[in-house]
Amino acid sequence: MLAWEVKLTRAALVSLLLASLAGMASAQTSDLVSQTALRVCADPANLPMSDDKEGGYENELAEFFADKLGIPVQYTWYPMATGFIRNTLNAKKCDVVIGYAQGEELVLNTNHYLTSAYALIVPKDGPLANVDTLSDAALKSVKIGIIAGTPPSAHMAHNGLMKAAKPYNLVVDRRYESPAINMLDDLKAGTIDAAILWGPLGGPLVKSSYPGMKVTPLVKEELPPRLFFRITMGVRQGEKVWQRELNSLIRRHQDEINAILVEAGVPLVNDLGTEVVDLGQ
Repeated sequence: MLAWEVKLTRAALVSLLLASLAGMASAQTSDLVSQTALRVCADPANLPMSDDKEGGYENELAEFFADKLGIPVQYTWYPMATGFIRNTLNAKKCDVVIGYAQGEELVLNTNHYLTSAYALIVPKDGPLANVDTLSDAALKSVKIGIIAGTPPSAHMAHNGLMKAAKPYNLVVDRRYESPAINMLDDLKAGTIDAAILWGPLGGPLVKSSYPGMKVTPLVKEELPPRLFFRITMGVRQGEKVWQRELNSLIRRHQDEINAILVEAGVPLVNDLGTEVVDLGQ
């Protein structure tokens, strides 16, 4: 065999070996992901996001993604509380969490498909209907409902609003307790004058059950902590192939995803959290 033929043969073997190793690495990051169903980790009692009757907008998003993948949805149900990721995604019982905050280290985040903010909710015909910042003097003498320990608490404290605040529990099992619904019921009854909730939670609840209320995303707060967050899908750490596949779906179908969110009543803001995005809501 001539010298150049030997070199060519060696180069071909090296290329074949590298391709084989790349294929093995790819397989190792996706072998655990089901090819026959979109296996979703979800809370069974977390409306308006998800429930075991599949009535939430995250359930609708799961059906949408599954349809694009050409496979059915299969759920693993577990309360969205301590141990959720450990007992679902990391236990390899499912392959994706439909809604997860960007930057969370427990999961590998996809690109975000939703940006929203905490919102002020008040009676739409009441004296607070035009308030859009927590520094507004009109809030000084009113009772505001707040989920204890959430970021808006710091803003309320800075503006001297905590003295008359009514706190609601942060960590609960939604199968037995629903602080957001309790808060909105209190607002409707006049027990409190205003409510502050995470927009993707409060917005859909107001649209479905509290038509007399107005939802105003808090996009004008300038001090930390930030009140807007980007929401992604979460997959297991290391599963880059699966992450890229979902990223592609998000990129190609963002308009359709937005339509599902807007129909549900989710308030959308721009990626910097400084402006409300009007998509016909």
